[in-house]
Order: sequence, then structure tokens, then C-alpha cells
Amino acid sequence: MTSVSTAELLARFDAQMRRDLPPPSPAWRAERDGRVVRWVSPPELPWGCGVQWSDLDEDTADGAIAEQMSYFARLARRFEWKTFGHDRPADLEARLRAAGLEAGDEEALLIGAVDEVAVTTAGAAPPPGITVRCLDGGEPLDGIAALQSAVWGGDWGWLVAELRQERGADPGALSIHVAEAEGRVVCAAWARFHRGTEFASLWGGSTLEAWRRRGIYRSLVARRAAQARERGLRYLQVDASADSRPILERMGLRVVSTTRPFVWSPPSP
Repeated sequence: MTSVSTAELLARFDAQMRRDLPPPSPAWRAERDGRVVRWVSPPELPWGCGVQWSDLDEDTADGAIAEQMSYFARLARRFEWKTFGHDRPADLEARLRAAGLEAGDEEALLIGAVDEVAVTTAGAAPPPGITVRCLDGGEPLDGIAALQSAVWGGDWGWLVAELRQERGADPGALSIHVAEAEGRVVCAAWARFHRGTEFASLWGGSTLEAWRRRGIYRSLVARRAAQARERGLRYLQVDASADSRPILERMGLRVVSTTRPFVWSPPSP
């Protein structure tokens, strides 16, 4: 990947993983509205609506923001505008805040060459007492929701519903891995293999506190990188927290931008 400039890498990412990426299920809609691409999830789902890509400037940004807010207000749907640090205009985030969207936490956008990450992580194995496996299509995912709730609090049943829907729509596009110990899931992570692109994206990786700093997360990255390599994909992409960023950098991924969600919810009736 060293021969590919950051600008070229971001251009590929924006085109393949944002502007032209199809939604995870035929039940979703991808719509182009001028210089904005949005996804609309089925009405029974509380998640999934949002702006995936935009190409705006100082003259068009405020109008585009107002149009998207008006569109989702008519649907009475919550939506997320996911920004990236290289998006235009440079003050897009300030404009979203001014329009009333609520900012989430900033994360680093990391991209690495599949071959490099696969070589760097080759042989990575979990510690004794840990069983790592890939869940097949029929296995329940409740252990993942329990893990997420234990780590982050709250009800993560929505995540299980999302993963089930994706797996049902295209089982080959999603690979879910768990690390288990003492009869419970202590870490879970999944990879999305985006058809028609050069990318696989890595998600999850939350680990129970008692099992951290033992190489479990690294072993799950290794398994997913190997799968991406087998499929002939070129790049791995991760939205990384401050905790996982240094681990991923040691495995060969590099920071190319930042990302932050902005959320708008319709007023209560």
C-alpha cells in the first residue's frame, strides 16, 4: 500500500465504500439527492437511515443539510450524517451542529493493505483457555448482545437484529467471530465483505475487561484479514476508537482520516 498515496486511497474509499456502496439488504433504499447519497432502511427498523456520502461546498452545504432534515422529518425517521475529516466544506461539522444535529465521538479512519496485515498477524493465537470460532448461519447471537451490554451498558438487542438481517440477506458478506471462555462470549468481532469493492471492513472487538491485553483482539483481526485475503480483497478499513487505534497501527493499518456521526431525531409527537 506504500505505493498508493493517501489522497488516492481516500478517493477509492469514498467512491467504493460511500458513494456507490449498495445497502446491506434489498429492503433498503439508496437514493441520490443532488450531491448527497442517503440510505433509507425499512420503516420497522429504528436504525439505518442516514447520509453516506456528500460532495458539497460553502454555497451548497447549508441547503443540502436542510433538505435532508426535511426529507427525514417527513418520514418521521431518525437519521445519521456520518462525516469524515476530509469531507468538504472544511466546516461541514460546524454547519451540522448549527442545524441541530447531535455530534457523536470522533474516531480514526484506518486503512491497511490486506496482504500486509495478514502477514503481520500470521500466527496470532488466543491465550490458553480461549476458544475462537466463526459462527455459522444458524447459531444464535444473543451472547454478542450480552457482551456488548456488559462492556458498554444498555440494551444491545438492536445490534443482534441488525446482524441477523444482514446475515439473512447475504450470508457470504458477513463473517462473525467470537472468543469464548468459561461458557460465555468474552470478545466478538465481525467483518463485512463489500461485494464489488476492494474493501473489507472490520467491526466490533469489544472485550470483557478481565480478558483484555491478552492478544484476543489481535487474533480476531488475524482471522478476518485471512478471510479477506482468501477473497482477493485489497484493503481493510476500520473506524477505530482511541483504545484500538494503536493496536491496529502495529498490525499495519494507518490513519488516513477521521470520522464522526451526527444524529438528528424527529420531535416527539
